[in-house]
Amino acid sequence: MANYRRQLLPGGTFFFTVALQDRNSHLLVEHIDALRTALSLVHQRHPFGIDAWVVLPDHMHAIWTLPPGDSNYAMRWKRIKALFSRAIPRQETRSASRWWKGERGIWQRRYWEHTVRDMDDFKRCFDYVHLNPLKHGLVTRVKDWPYSSFHRQVEKGVYQPDWCGGEVIEGVHGAGWD
Repeated sequence: MANYRRQLLPGGTFFFTVALQDRNSHLLVEHIDALRTALSLVHQRHPFGIDAWVVLPDHMHAIWTLPPGDSNYAMRWKRIKALFSRAIPRQETRSASRWWKGERGIWQRRYWEHTVRDMDDFKRCFDYVHLNPLKHGLVTRVKDWPYSSFHRQVEKGVYQPDWCGGEVIEGVHGAGWD
């Protein structure tokens, strides 16, 4: 069995990709309210900064900044995934392994995390999060995807509403970064 090593940096900023087991599923957007409730409950009990977030049908990306002295993002993800799983109907097929372990079979067991190293790295991750619906062909304009922190960033002046309207441009950053 692989021995995964995660960087535990108290107060660090991290980029995450969390995916459903069935990559053809639309559970995340079909049950967006359950996901929002799960996130809200965990966020209230175990605060952290949400710098960016996008929810696609089968996966999501997020950038979080943890409080000083706290490096436990794993517990937060575990609780978000568990609360979401309990809130939706049992419809998924489960492997024997998942059945024996009492797992629902909704989520991939692992997730990908990246420690954000500096401001340039943060900008790349931030733009990646917000460009993702366009990259996956879900919309033709970034602003048309409803499950994204892009809209909040427009209100803050970080992005213009027509940012990357219909084309993915490598290395482009929101106007508010300069």
